Amino acid sequence: MSRSGRPFHPLALLAGGRWEDQRPTWRDARPALIASALKRAQARPSGNWYVVAASTEVVGRRVTGKEVAGLEVVLWRDRRGRVRAAPGACPHLGAPLCESPVRDGTIVCHWHGLALKPSGHPGWDPYPAHDDGLLVWVRLDAVGGEEPTPAPAVPARPAPGASLAAVMTVTGQCEPEDVVANRLDPWHGAWFHPYSFADLSVVETPAAHDTDASGPGADRFLVDVSFRLRGRLGVPVRAEFTAPGPRAVVMRIVSGEGATSVVETHATPLGPGGDGRPRTAVTEAVVAHSPRPGFTVARRAGPLLRPLMRRGAARLWRDDLAYAERRYALRSQGRFPG
Repeated sequence: MSRSGRPFHPLALLAGGRWEDQRPTWRDARPALIASALKRAQARPSGNWYVVAASTEVVGRRVTGKEVAGLEVVLWRDRRGRVRAAPGACPHLGAPLCESPVRDGTIVCHWHGLALKPSGHPGWDPYPAHDDGLLVWVRLDAVGGEEPTPAPAVPARPAPGASLAAVMTVTGQCEPEDVVANRLDPWHGAWFHPYSFADLSVVETPAAHDTDASGPGADRFLVDVSFRLRGRLGVPVRAEFTAPGPRAVVMRIVSGEGATSVVETHATPLGPGGDGRPRTAVTEAVVAHSPRPGFTVARRAGPLLRPLMRRGAARLWRDDLAYAERRYALRSQGRFPG
């Protein structure tokens, strides 16, 4: 429903005026409120699961190398196509397995030919891995330090057969909490991203004080916003932002065009860079859905549309990483106002 109680229309004429004439949102974006929501998100369990790749990155005859919290991790697929994960160094002499081939579901080290099967090898113990059809997760108990769970808590998504999905990853010099904090500040949308958002109003916020960390569905930000298409033409929707875990924020359209579509943002610590500063990979999965007949055509054009979806997400995160990196820089100097 719209703010007036009438149903949303697919397209709307956006309010005119200059960027600087928008209603200021700084009074509403209270640091204590954002910090409290972040604290509750960080207290939620993750089961030690980390998003490490898009499902399409891990293919049959090639090893995919990743880094999580300073650990080398390799991903590959076994003979049945199931995703596998293990330490990235060969247990023989430490060769980088990300440069080795996969033969019949087995990694063959390119230094001395040691065959490393999915079942493991002395000194080389595979990690639990999960492919949810869109993203690949790895469970790293030594890194997470939580009570492990058999599988990650994957957010609800539109059915794959009725949706169009794209995954984008960028890296910034910050920590996962800075990425999550950015997403838990919806007030910056129309100010910081005027090329994408307009007429933004936060209509519901979580408590501005510490409460029980359970129940992320009730701990949400509800936002009315228009996605800008071209000029003053936009698509008004109502969206909710929730943090189901310490390193993830989910935006879901609850009414308006594309209802049930989701944007998942996952922040994975990579470890320090050459300058000693932390690095975080931001993996964003956009899963679009619409009941309109024309969406079937859009899904068929997926190979053409997915690069555009990734490009749009990357443009937003070029700005948002500047936000997250600035937040980290101020925190590390003890100057952040939160």
